[in-house]
Amino acid sequence: MLNLVHLKVLAAVARHGSVTEAARELHYSQPSVSHHLSRLEAATGAKLVQRVGRGIRLTPEGLLLAHRAAEIVGRVDAAASELAARVGLHAGQVRLAANASTLSTIVPAAAAALAQAWPGIELSPIERHPVEALQMLRHGEVDVALVFQYADAAVEEDIRLLHIGDDSLHLLSRRPDDRLANHRDSAWIAGCDRCEAELRAACQREGFTPRITAHSDDIVVVQSLVAAGIGVATQPGLALQAHHRPDVHATEIPGCRRRIHAATYGEPPDPPAVAAVLAALTEAGAPPD
Repeated sequence: MLNLVHLKVLAAVARHGSVTEAARELHYSQPSVSHHLSRLEAATGAKLVQRVGRGIRLTPEGLLLAHRAAEIVGRVDAAASELAARVGLHAGQVRLAANASTLSTIVPAAAAALAQAWPGIELSPIERHPVEALQMLRHGEVDVALVFQYADAAVEEDIRLLHIGDDSLHLLSRRPDDRLANHRDSAWIAGCDRCEAELRAACQREGFTPRITAHSDDIVVVQSLVAAGIGVATQPGLALQAHHRPDVHATEIPGCRRRIHAATYGEPPDPPAVAAVLAALTEAGAPPD
């Protein structure tokens, strides 16, 4: 029979690729981690790890079980939090994954409101790209994923989306009141795959394909490259709220908006602590009066 502690150990080893680092995370001794791995191999009848020099690596069977183990452990932790909330606790930890632009704007405002209304709730944010944030949500590693979503994006079953607000897209250049059409021949700075696709779609609507010569997801780096004349770029409005160099001009691109959603997993209702976080995010994401 599979043991939850053994699965937790395997998941930690898979995350770190090291018995030493797994032991440090779990506050176990190295021999204890090795012992749990041996017991898990005995229980499954499969070789899960193999020695490679001074370290170890997971076998294909180990990788398969480690992936499931991370999901199982995350779900058990989430279930424990939900159970505590359902018996009347308006306290506890809510784990939230968000990308840099929302993590530096919406999340701090929500955290401040949450701390005032529910001081017993601890919000634990982590920076992740939306794709990674949703994966963590599915695995039970976070309770809420704050993501941007496009109109044609598919939504997985069991993931619920709460609309938090909309985010505009802006052209960054060194001249004011600029337009995309002025940069048919310019060098462009792109971000992640989805952001690059968004950039290409906006340019194609203007009748050209951007010549992309640099990539960065860092808000500060992109604006610094634009200021240095390396190229032009696009950034969402929330990113500009977080950081905006005075020597970089931002011009809103008409018709380009992202929808910001707070994603949760499973059937409603949400645990009270998660519901309180969702309410704070909704308030923080609402446009000013």
